[in-house]
Amino acid sequence: MSSSSPSKGKIVIFSAPSGAGKTTIVHEVLRRLSCLEFSVSATTRPKREHEINGRDYYFLTTEKFNHYVKKGSFLEWEEVYPGRYYGTFFSEVDRIVSHGNSAVFDVDVKGGLNIKRHYQAEALAIFIMPPSPEALRERLVKRGTEDATEIDKRMARVMEELQLAPQFDKIVYNDDLTTAIQETLNIVRSFLAIP
Repeated sequence: MSSSSPSKGKIVIFSAPSGAGKTTIVHEVLRRLSCLEFSVSATTRPKREHEINGRDYYFLTTEKFNHYVKKGSFLEWEEVYPGRYYGTFFSEVDRIVSHGNSAVFDVDVKGGLNIKRHYQAEALAIFIMPPSPEALRERLVKRGTEDATEIDKRMARVMEELQLAPQFDKIVYNDDLTTAIQETLNIVRSFLAIP
């Protein structure tokens, strides 16, 4: 854990195609840099076995999600897959900043770009690049959390997301997880002015 005194209240955004290793990298960055706090997103997708409501996501019905959209509660939201909505509550950013920390977002590619547009220079947007689309498909299959139809849906989206990578501040290639984690830590430390 870092005990230095970094810039407070900044935003660090991680985006990637599904299966690129983004969440693994985010967890490691959060573990090593105590000045960061995870921003919990809302979703209408079903909860996976190991996930906890309020820690991994706020799991909402589509009706409840739409209620929050109408109220203007979301910083950004997106229908990532047909009938599957994801969003970021303004209240999450407020909660984290009130603790004196910087917020970390683990969001889809379009959501990441929307958050970056909102916070501009106060945000760092990092794109985690998979080794190749083929390697990505293999990771998704090995993960075993989606059936073949779901994997096909995700892969259909991958090429579109890869085209958006140049719009991010930094691209980290996840060919080797240890190297990708170290490179990401260096980028985040530099942005937050942590020695």
